[in-house]
Amino acid sequence: MRSFAIMSVAALLALSACATPFQSRVSRFQQMPAPQGQSFVIQPRDEKMAGSLEFRQYADLVARQLQAQGYQRAASAQSATLMVDLDYGVNNGREKIDTRPGTYGPWGPWGPWGRGYYSRYYWGGWYDPFGPWDQPEVYSYTVYNSYLKMRIVRTGSGDPVFEGRAEAQTRNDALPNLVPKLVQAMFTNFPGHSGETVQVRIDEPRKR
Repeated sequence: MRSFAIMSVAALLALSACATPFQSRVSRFQQMPAPQGQSFVIQPRDEKMAGSLEFRQYADLVARQLQAQGYQRAASAQSATLMVDLDYGVNNGREKIDTRPGTYGPWGPWGPWGRGYYSRYYWGGWYDPFGPWDQPEVYSYTVYNSYLKMRIVRTGSGDPVFEGRAEAQTRNDALPNLVPKLVQAMFTNFPGHSGETVQVRIDEPRKR
C-alpha cells in the first residue's frame, strides 16, 4: 500500500510538470521585401488604442520580432518605409459540453484497495455489479477565441506586403497571457508561404 501511494504521488508530480501546449492557427499572405534597411512603425488598427500602455507593450513584442528579421524601427511615421497595423482581441466565451469516463470501477463503492467512496449503485449495504458504473460523466466548461491581426503596407504607395491572422481557442481570456503567444505564433517561420494556413504549437515552460 505504501509503495502504491509513493508511486501515485510521483505520477501526480510528473503530470503537474507537463503543461498543456498553446495551439494557434496562423494564416498569412505575403510579398515581404527582403530586409535591406527598411524601417517600420506600428500603429493600432483601432484608433482608440492609440497611446494605450497595453498596446505599446504588445507593439514592442512585434517590433522585436521584426528587428530580429532584419527590419529597423523608424523614429517616426514620416521616416518609415513600412507601416504595421496591429489588432487583437478575445471574445466573451462560449460554453462547451464534453464527457469523461465514469469514475466508478467494477470493485463497487469500496474500490480495489478497500477504501470507501460514494456510488449511486450501492444500495442497502450491497453492490450491484450490473449497474452502469462506467457511464461517462457529462460536464461543461467555457472556451474563448482570441486573435491577432497584422497588416504591413508600404508607406509611400499603401500597397500591402503582408496580411496575417493568428487565432487560438483557450480556457482563459487574459490578453496579457494570450497576445505574446499569438505574436510568437505569427512570427514562427515568418513570413511563411503566401496563402498557407498552419498550426503552430508553443510548448509552455515546465513548472518546477
